[in-house]
Amino acid sequence: MSTNPVSDEVQDASGIGMSRSALDRALKAIISDVLGIDAEETDQFDNDTGLFGHLPELDSMAVAGLLTEMEDRLDIVIDDDDVDGEMLETYGGLLAFAETKIIAG
Repeated sequence: MSTNPVSDEVQDASGIGMSRSALDRALKAIISDVLGIDAEETDQFDNDTGLFGHLPELDSMAVAGLLTEMEDRLDIVIDDDDVDGEMLETYGGLLAFAETKIIAG
């Protein structure tokens, strides 16, 4: 249930881990697939890359698809109360959100 600074692995409540870089790759692939953005573009995303309000592809309807795909591929549950503008503002915010959900299991 912690991040191991040596292995850079995010572990869920069961102790099953995913490296931070693997989570980063998975999240970028989800964004690319759901929004139809070229993978080369999402590969350039960093923590400060703007998402909602910055990417025309990420409208309110696409948010629902993105969150559903995150649940399916990352094996997490996202409650309506979890969703706010801050988590969707930047790529780093969305990545931190996904990491938190994986840790919470």
